[in-house]
Amino acid sequence: MQRYKCIVAYDGTGFAGYQVQPGKRTVQLEIEQALSKIHKGDSVRIAASGRTDAGVHARGQVVHFDSKLQIPGERFKKALNAMLPRDISILDASPVDMDFHARFTSVRKEYRYRISLSEERDPFLRDYAYHYPYPLNLEAMKEAAQYLKGTHDFTSFCSAKTEVVDKVRTVEEIIFNTSDDELVIQFIGNGFLYNMVRIMTGTLLEVGSGKKAPAEMETILAARDRIQAGKTAPGHGLYLWKVDYA
Repeated sequence: MQRYKCIVAYDGTGFAGYQVQPGKRTVQLEIEQALSKIHKGDSVRIAASGRTDAGVHARGQVVHFDSKLQIPGERFKKALNAMLPRDISILDASPVDMDFHARFTSVRKEYRYRISLSEERDPFLRDYAYHYPYPLNLEAMKEAAQYLKGTHDFTSFCSAKTEVVDKVRTVEEIIFNTSDDELVIQFIGNGFLYNMVRIMTGTLLEVGSGKKAPAEMETILAARDRIQAGKTAPGHGLYLWKVDYA
């Protein structure tokens, strides 16, 4: 058997999420069905660096699978792209060692959250950026973000539905990029909990709009209580941008 690593981009608009769900269209299902065709009906399971929710996009999702077909990665890439729907693209495919794991050997992830600040909503961005047409104090948001950087227990910033016990994560960078009427927030860290980036974004927006003070971030973290943080920002503004490995 040969293990292959793929970098995958997808438009999450038409999916119920990444993970297979009975009766629903998912990214994992589409890729596994394409792999099954390539393997003449044999089932091939893929493992991903992480799951994404309904509507969430990816520019650099990473998956791996094992195959008895030891062929060049470029051929796998072309074969998969010929069979996959137009809202999924394999950007790269390459053979890797059998000890590589898309999830467990990752060392860093980057997510980006797009926010449209224009007064009028742009119909062409309705599925790709969160429309937030209200004044924002960007400096206050940057100040608040400093409290989130570093190693913390992020219980307050993850969904209460998460089954993960260890909620300690390290956020290395939170970077704010503005261009015209758009704000993009980059979140870089060693890993993120379920809905963590969307909750951090929603809370930072509350700081930017004056509903919360920047220093409240410290109190929210210490509380370890989801209720203390802000609303969860919508999924369609979120992108899994990049996954790094040692």
